[in-house]
Amino acid sequence: MIIMKTLVCQQPGEWAWQSRNIPKPQKDEVLIKIKTVGICGTDIHAWGGKQPFFSYPRVLGHEICGDIVEVGSAVQTWRVGQQVAVIPYVACHTCSACQSGRDNCCENIAVIGVHRDGGFSEFLCVPQQNILLAEGIAPEAVALIEPFAISAHAVRRAAVQAGDEVLVVGAGPIGLGAAAIAKAEGARVAVADVSSDRRAHVAAQLDLPTLDPLAADFDARLRALFGGNLAHKIVDATGSPQSMNRAVDLIRHGGSIVFVGLFKGDLQFSDPEFHKKETTLMGSRNATAEDFVRVGELMRSGALSAEMLLTHRLRFSELGSTFERDVINNPRLIKGVIEFAQNIDGASGN
Repeated sequence: MIIMKTLVCQQPGEWAWQSRNIPKPQKDEVLIKIKTVGICGTDIHAWGGKQPFFSYPRVLGHEICGDIVEVGSAVQTWRVGQQVAVIPYVACHTCSACQSGRDNCCENIAVIGVHRDGGFSEFLCVPQQNILLAEGIAPEAVALIEPFAISAHAVRRAAVQAGDEVLVVGAGPIGLGAAAIAKAEGARVAVADVSSDRRAHVAAQLDLPTLDPLAADFDARLRALFGGNLAHKIVDATGSPQSMNRAVDLIRHGGSIVFVGLFKGDLQFSDPEFHKKETTLMGSRNATAEDFVRVGELMRSGALSAEMLLTHRLRFSELGSTFERDVINNPRLIKGVIEFAQNIDGASGN
């Protein structure tokens, strides 16, 4: 058997390199050679021992770009050599959520890189229904299709339309994606974040107005951006209870809120305020194939780019020794992408 290199999270805070046999795809799987993998908050939480419903050892990585190098005997729609993005949510297709077309919140969902081994490896077998054709897109951008798809799902849940006045709270990768996609849909968008560095990133890469939610004049500045009104729609991507509890106060009458960030705990806000505004409140989880397709379209049109999220590049061959320094202890990191040997062209972990 031919050997591949795999980085395993043995337990919180501990990496181990392993040499494994390159797997053979089952009849309905494809084998991909991995080119790039995005680093997600899930990977960071798993490494730190803070990811719920998680078991060790585990190969992390679910934001994956690769080339098909082998197909299973029952695979007819895919061919060797195609560049693909991985849709990491493996659904059961039998529960009520799946039967209603919402496999993103499948009752028995298994996420590649979370519940089963993922992309911190040179090769990976993936079910054929869990890949998206991504030819004509740079590999570092393909690795970002999955987080962009989560953002796209939140924007779709909010039913954002041209002319809507949208406040995105949180300028991490998901918030940045939501802001960029809402802008592409024709909405008027503002982004709030407590970090001056992240607000600067929004201004430079997305060309959108920003707000500091801790500023004393935050409400007044928000109204100034939206013609004297509060936001029509809010997408909160912070996972902060303080921010999420405040959302009802920032929405106009008849407005809607989508929570795409989450935390372990309970929400608490004024029911009279919520009621009198006839507020619509929704959660947004994962993404569907429709969202992945939409992101691919927006990338090909130039409305979305890797530069909107990407701040750091890392080498897979060095990841075991650089992860803590360049990811965990790097306050300037917004989004990092791991590049594998065949795809490195002057990469650096700055």
